Amino acid sequence: MNLAEKYLSIRKHAEQLCEPLQIEDYVVQPVVDVSPPKWHLGHTTWFFETFILKPYSTSYQVFNEDYNYVFNSYYETVGNRVIRTDRGNLSRPSVNEVYQYRHYVDDAMVSFLSTEISSEVLELVILGFNHEQQHQELLLTDIKFILGNNPLFPVYDSNKKETISEHINNANMLTVSEGIYEIGYDGNDFCFDNELNRHKVYLNEFEICSNLVSNESYLDFINDGGYQNFNFWHAEGWDWVNTNKINAPMYWHLIDVKWMNYTLQGLKEINLNEPVTHISYYEAYAFASWKGLRLPTEFEWEIAAKNFNWGERWEWTESAYLPYPGFSKAPGAIGEYNGKFMVNQKVLRGSSIATPAEHSRITYRNFFHSHLRWQYTGIRLAK
Repeated sequence: MNLAEKYLSIRKHAEQLCEPLQIEDYVVQPVVDVSPPKWHLGHTTWFFETFILKPYSTSYQVFNEDYNYVFNSYYETVGNRVIRTDRGNLSRPSVNEVYQYRHYVDDAMVSFLSTEISSEVLELVILGFNHEQQHQELLLTDIKFILGNNPLFPVYDSNKKETISEHINNANMLTVSEGIYEIGYDGNDFCFDNELNRHKVYLNEFEICSNLVSNESYLDFINDGGYQNFNFWHAEGWDWVNTNKINAPMYWHLIDVKWMNYTLQGLKEINLNEPVTHISYYEAYAFASWKGLRLPTEFEWEIAAKNFNWGERWEWTESAYLPYPGFSKAPGAIGEYNGKFMVNQKVLRGSSIATPAEHSRITYRNFFHSHLRWQYTGIRLAK
């Protein structure tokens, strides 16, 4: 597969994710963290236009000058933008116009990629691929939030599964010896700058669970009063529980004394053997505390991950999102990609069922604020 074919393959996946939608679904923004599907489609297109076509394709003509303001996300270097909370107010451009924009930029990119490009531009193209894939995961989870907060609980796709396999509850604890280990990306393929630089860490001996926490185990926590006992929670987490009246994972609903959850296949009875998902860091910490265990650090997770299956849920760790030794931000707008978010967030490791193919690796560092749970987040225990 050449570069242009790879580009089209990745771009096609985003549009496939939107195929089950009705036109009204494209513009909804229920909360600040969820962007309308239409905005995702436009923003990823804007990325290729702004960072590749405009500076490097001499014949390129901008599709619409206003789109820089509409589809810029957080790049201060590139100029003003619609504030994040107002993305759902963008009834225009229309969905049809956004698709026209995508196809216009796609045609220009395919022509551009058929020419000889420098190694510098190639790096930007590959970053664009990975940026698009990041937004494809966000796109699917945002769609789920939009539909899952519709009182009719509409089906997104009756064939779309949210697990790879059911989890058996008799998980083993894997022991990892104390020692000095190397952490971070080591290779010649793509990685994000927050995975660098590779460095050494010392780890005490620890144990880590071979499986993710299941719905059955988490239900035991609920039934034992886990959401009513402050002893298991950080003070900030306890405030979050009480302020927001949290009593179960996101999308769980107690209907006629039966726990149901919203899935991409619609409202279903909870499968006790599946890994619990849509969990905040606060909840992951409280559950671990209830079990008399803890969450692994991101370094423990990375060293142990080759010994267990991962990839169904983003797994909360006990690590703050901080730069690795020797980390430096790239100049210009690209330098805004990760570094400026390294504050007040927790690292998640692995990937999820929403992560596109070829977009996961053992050194990948995802990051979110402690209260967020609309992504496919889960729990792995350690001690």
